[in-house]
Amino acid sequence: MRFAVFTLVIDLALAIKEAQGPEIDLMNGWLDAWGEGGMSGMDHGGGMMSDEDMAALENAAGPEASSLFLTQMIEHHRGAITMAQDELAGGENDDATALAQKIIDAQTAEIAEMQDLLATM
Repeated sequence: MRFAVFTLVIDLALAIKEAQGPEIDLMNGWLDAWGEGGMSGMDHGGGMMSDEDMAALENAAGPEASSLFLTQMIEHHRGAITMAQDELAGGENDDATALAQKIIDAQTAEIAEMQDLLATM
């Protein structure tokens, strides 16, 4: 059972990476086009993992790593959803607000999946 959950966590992590990579590239492109530079220097608000969080994840193994990843990613997604909701509420660019809604929908579903995985551990 644990191996099956571990495999599901890896599959989910890869799917998240696959989904977020193009979104990040798109947003960086918009920022460059708008003369705002990249996202690396921006305050991304809540949900960003600290260096300590990342070190703990890197040093974890097996079920502990899976649990830590899921817990951290749930918080990361909640932060992204908050930022996306802010964009929906005050955004002026139709493409950006459409992406914000896509992020809310996808990451809300992923949070539910991660919570289900955590419950099976």
